[in-house]
Amino acid sequence: MIQSLEKGLAVLESFRAHASMSLQEVAQVNGITMGSAQRVTHTLEQAGYLQKDARSKRYSVTVKAVGLGYSYLYRHPLFQHAHSVLHQLNQECGEIVNLSVPDDEDHMVFVMRVAPARHIPVYLPAGTRIPSFASASGRALWAYLPDEVLQQRLDALPAQGYTPKTTLDAAVLRRLIEQARTDHYAYADEEFFRGDLNVAAAVLDESGAPIAAVNISVPKPGWTLQRARKELAPLAIRAARAIGRSV
Repeated sequence: MIQSLEKGLAVLESFRAHASMSLQEVAQVNGITMGSAQRVTHTLEQAGYLQKDARSKRYSVTVKAVGLGYSYLYRHPLFQHAHSVLHQLNQECGEIVNLSVPDDEDHMVFVMRVAPARHIPVYLPAGTRIPSFASASGRALWAYLPDEVLQQRLDALPAQGYTPKTTLDAAVLRRLIEQARTDHYAYADEEFFRGDLNVAAAVLDESGAPIAAVNISVPKPGWTLQRARKELAPLAIRAARAIGRSV
């Protein structure tokens, strides 16, 4: 391990949760000394990944950081095929459709989003992360976990939710996951965003392992949970299978 490289990447990644940070905040957030924070931020600034405001002395990420994920998003064959499938799905259902992939911190990361022209959706750029337990996409993937691994995830549920409807009861969430195993799709009703209802199906690779999820998001009260499950879930399942066949 090259510790200086690891530290620099950790500092850069820490800006994911902050629009800007002072040198002291960089040190506190990353658990490093002020001297180390100064060296790392100076290096990242000289490399073009951070910029320093002349008046506030606060650091923020530059557009160059976007390029770090370019090859992953542009070259991955899964996303190239998913692009056409998602657009077809959007035209068919007339609602917001998303493709997300899991990270190593139990979040689903949005990598592709197609929205209808008739309304402006919530701003969720590529790279947005939503906790797996509170999203239909995450639950769709959790349905493929072995029972002992699933239980570990359920035991680690946070104490506080994101909306009044966030499911924090492990037993209730387990039942939802088990239902997803049977139905081949999962749903979430206002669990991360108020007024947002979504259904999702897992994209499987050639070995049958889940690698992504197709999600359809609709607003309430225009949609009910019962209607979304009946009309949209089959579309999400079909799209997920179409993408999976291309992997």
